[in-house]
Amino acid sequence: MPYLLALDQGTSSARSILFDAHGVTVAMAQRELTQIYPRPGWVEHDPMEIWRIQLATAQEALAKAGVGANEVSGIGITNQRETTVVWDRKTGIPIHNAIVWQDRRAEPACAALRASGLEKTIRDKTGLIVDAYFSGTKLRWLLDNVPNARARAAHGELAFGTVDSWLIWQLTQGRVHATDVSNASRTMLFNVRTNQWDAELLAAMDIPANLMPQVQPSASHFGESSASLLGHAIPIGGVAGDQQSALFGQACFKAGMVKNTYGTGCFMLMHTGQQFQTSSNGLITTSAAQIAPTPRRLGAAAQPPEGATSSLPTPTPEFALEGSVFVGGAVVQWLRDGLHAIEGSHEVQALAQSVPDSGGVLVVPAFTGLGAPYWKPDARGSITGLTRGTTLAHIARAALESIAFQSAALLSAMRRDAEAAGAAAVSEMRVDGGACVNDLLMQFQADLLGIPVIRPAVTETTALGAAYLAGLTTQVYSGTDELTQLWRAERRFLPTLPAERAAELMDRWEHAVCQTVL
Repeated sequence: MPYLLALDQGTSSARSILFDAHGVTVAMAQRELTQIYPRPGWVEHDPMEIWRIQLATAQEALAKAGVGANEVSGIGITNQRETTVVWDRKTGIPIHNAIVWQDRRAEPACAALRASGLEKTIRDKTGLIVDAYFSGTKLRWLLDNVPNARARAAHGELAFGTVDSWLIWQLTQGRVHATDVSNASRTMLFNVRTNQWDAELLAAMDIPANLMPQVQPSASHFGESSASLLGHAIPIGGVAGDQQSALFGQACFKAGMVKNTYGTGCFMLMHTGQQFQTSSNGLITTSAAQIAPTPRRLGAAAQPPEGATSSLPTPTPEFALEGSVFVGGAVVQWLRDGLHAIEGSHEVQALAQSVPDSGGVLVVPAFTGLGAPYWKPDARGSITGLTRGTTLAHIARAALESIAFQSAALLSAMRRDAEAAGAAAVSEMRVDGGACVNDLLMQFQADLLGIPVIRPAVTETTALGAAYLAGLTTQVYSGTDELTQLWRAERRFLPTLPAERAAELMDRWEHAVCQTVL
């Protein structure tokens, strides 16, 4: 049986998961990633640590399974998307720490873009709103603030990439500088209608085109890992940003299908097919993971040389509506590390269930502002409804419920957009990510939404999506119909709360959100 190795580089950790051809986890290794906070609102990672622990987990997963690299058909990469890295092309050494997607330092550059009247142009071409969340203004900040960076960039000495590009560069030992359409679509520099870097947007942000990686379909050949790293060269056949990868891993291949990932943040995507749909309700349009019309297959007869990707067919653009919650599962980390309410994240459900409800307490975890559908960068976290009888258990329950409240606000916005576009009503939501194993949270989520919340048999769907993409390229799978047959549900959470009560709770939540703006 062929194996597929997924490298899942997230905000909090790096994981490597080895799957068999049925999508069953064979082995997994994970290591935490150091979070660096130089100033309030700034978040960084060490790119070299990202690479070291990602490689270590890959080696560990293979060792745990007793599987040799020569038995692995392909590598799939999925990653935290907007996190920005710039490095020296000759030495491979980063010029600065990676600026993480949560970081807000580029807000002045975003304000300048808005003031220049480019907001509509950026929205029309990229599907994104102008916000420091995305990579383009982070890249500009690095060029403007790292000594000699702009001059070195002008001379072609530097390379830019999101984390997928950084890992591809390291895996191929500098032979391939590439990304996929889903990660490129998160930069605010990529025209998602044409699947190309946009010269006008590059010029508007004063970014030299020679910094940018080559963009490929998500399922295509991205080179091979160096044999010295894992013991044998392995084709890199799939790359997708974590949320598009999760959408793919959940087998949401058709318009109208919705998934929500409960990770450090929460990320809800609704596939819209080939329709570029602009949201009127605070969501963004993003590229879905894409497969070339005739993907280059990696049979034994011939493989393309390293870096030879220019002849790859251009895929037909496919899109998704997305809403991003900045603080999802991270609120549990705050309970653990900030309030010391729990010693381990796994304890939060028991603490929350020790009280029948939150006692009227609401936690709005706007630690770095509020994302979709509010887009309030100046909002700050709040706890409301405190009484003399409030305990840590009530706050823990309210913190857990805040994840569901924020996700419910996202789906409400998606429903309004879908209705305006004449699309069918959303009938269910597929869930994944670390926090989806929390039954209390999933039941409360179904109660707020009023539709079934479905947890799959394999909850590591972000990694699974990357493995599926690699499997398509390496002919482990024949197509998405086969992948649809592989998807299985583990549990369905059905709503039990009256719709009127759910609406009352959401009204209280929205009132609490209004109180967070400074």
